Amino acid sequence: MGKVFFVADVHLGLDVASPRKREEDFTAFLRSLPEDTEALYLLGDIWDFWYEYRDVVPRGYVRLLGALADLTDRGVKVSFFQGNHDVWTYSYFRDEIGMIPLDQPFIVNIGGKNFCIGHGDGLGPGDRGYKFLRALFHNKVAQSLFSMLHPWVAFRFGNAWSRHNRLARGASYVFKGKEEPVYKFANAFGTMNGGIDYYVFGHYHCQTRMPVESGGELFILGDWIHTRNYLWFEEGSGMKSGYFQNKE
Repeated sequence: MGKVFFVADVHLGLDVASPRKREEDFTAFLRSLPEDTEALYLLGDIWDFWYEYRDVVPRGYVRLLGALADLTDRGVKVSFFQGNHDVWTYSYFRDEIGMIPLDQPFIVNIGGKNFCIGHGDGLGPGDRGYKFLRALFHNKVAQSLFSMLHPWVAFRFGNAWSRHNRLARGASYVFKGKEEPVYKFANAFGTMNGGIDYYVFGHYHCQTRMPVESGGELFILGDWIHTRNYLWFEEGSGMKSGYFQNKE
């Protein structure tokens, strides 16, 4: 089998740390994936805000979307998860680009290893306030009501919300290890299901690799605001971490 890549938290469109350069770098990364790439998993928050109507999608990202389409055209399986920022993705990525929508936690066997993957938000115990908000964002009725807003209003609301989040304020987050809900999720999931070799998530923006007590390893990807981090797996070589440097 070929190589499999994992990326999360690019936050395209977020007006911090040279957003145009971040988009150019991510596009260059997609175009640099080797010929033996079998799959690419986009683990959410690739866009800082994305909302598509039936007949309207966000402006911009033409070269980036073209790079994704080129990957699917050459046979690479490109899958994506909704993050907490790009929740409102519906049929455009699937129908126009050929990407595969997935829901977390998603279990897949890659090269003889069992993976549990997703964005990582809302997994594990606690944080009821966030889980309520997440359920509201995913609610079909709420989405239909929001779709009644004119795109001019909707996108300004969404972009204003993005500008006031933690990332826009430059606040960092310290991963709490075994106290994190996502670790507790992985440990409980492994206890009940067993046989998971790798748990791979984004969301926390804290590059992490740690063993899970019930078995396997937990990987948290770093973001593309600061590190341009990605993970890749190849049968016989295991999981490896990389940092993209645009040489163009």
